[in-house]
Amino acid sequence: MTAPDLETGIGRLRDLVAGASRVVPFTGAGISTECGIPDFRSPGGIWTKMQPISFDAFLASQEMRDESWRRRFAMQDQFGQAQPGRGHLALAALYRVGKVPRVVTQNIDNLHQASGIAPDDVVELHGNTTYATCLDCAARYELRWVRERFDASGGRAPECSSCGGYIKTATVSFGQAMPEAAMHRAQRLTLACDLFLAIGSSLVVWPAAGFPLMAKRNGAALVIINRESTELDQIADLVIREDIGTALAPFTAN
Repeated sequence: MTAPDLETGIGRLRDLVAGASRVVPFTGAGISTECGIPDFRSPGGIWTKMQPISFDAFLASQEMRDESWRRRFAMQDQFGQAQPGRGHLALAALYRVGKVPRVVTQNIDNLHQASGIAPDDVVELHGNTTYATCLDCAARYELRWVRERFDASGGRAPECSSCGGYIKTATVSFGQAMPEAAMHRAQRLTLACDLFLAIGSSLVVWPAAGFPLMAKRNGAALVIINRESTELDQIADLVIREDIGTALAPFTAN
């Protein structure tokens, strides 16, 4: 059911949250756009301006590894100071009062953690872009270390100081395997919840987009909050097609 207006939608959402014992938010890029971080697929989004670099291309080409890091540091310069928005703060408020045990996210921006949710309680399906790892030995590298060596070498992606492996942001690229542990955690949370909130996701990236459907089929109420329509709107108990920060802001008072 699509809410006829914002006030009605917020009221219905409040009732659903109040009546739920275990709420699982599932967030996509739309929750971070008010923080100044553009999404990927919408008109003017990141992927309308540049093609993503696949995992295979990253592995196969020094040029692509260099370009991948060039893009990462360009994004850091532009969006690196982003702070959590109203949506993030609302979910953090629900987390503090025990309504939300964990957050499942497709985002890689670390803003849920910055909002006050413990890192262990943020299930990142697509990884995290605020640090890097060696693809061979899994050593962790902070971005400052990578950038210092990138700049000092004239824009060449550095290699692992321990094993010589390729260093990549701790994100999931096209063609790269999804993180098995995170997917299992997300599935367990989905099957245990009685209210599933799909927030700011186009719900087209699978297998992650299957979680809202899984929750609904398992008997949970499904709420979709997104400015654009999704393929799952017709099965949702509530659809709010409004600005995400505005729709969730009332919950910061919890």
